[in-house]
Amino acid sequence: MSVRLARIGDAPLDVAEHLDAVDDAAAGATTSFVGRVRDHDPDASGAVVALEYSAHPDAAATLHAIAERAVAGTGASVAVSHRVGRLAVGDLAVVVAVSSPHRAEAFDVCRAVIETIKTDLPMWKRQVEADGTTAWKGLGG
Repeated sequence: MSVRLARIGDAPLDVAEHLDAVDDAAAGATTSFVGRVRDHDPDASGAVVALEYSAHPDAAATLHAIAERAVAGTGASVAVSHRVGRLAVGDLAVVVAVSSPHRAEAFDVCRAVIETIKTDLPMWKRQVEADGTTAWKGLGG
């Protein structure tokens, strides 16, 4: 199948758009992963109020390559997006949708995409706490 969508941008993410992008009559399974900004972090001393994401100029090409590697040799299709900019608690930071003929493959590809984003995507985030304290988090989403 294919990479149907691989995008980095500052617009709010739409889960339905991603599910629609991988919709296929040959697919018996669709899986998804939605990463949201949460109000806490084990490393934070207080409540988290926002995350500020920034990306390397090559990040979009890297995201597409991550998706291509994940679907290579499979019958799966993938749609994946990651936001940049300031995101409030509850905002969607990343969405991955995968369809394939069988569920195991859909789960495997979805997990491969999100785990590789966490390690290989040149994306950084600054965590903002309620008291104004900030902390940079490393490579990945």
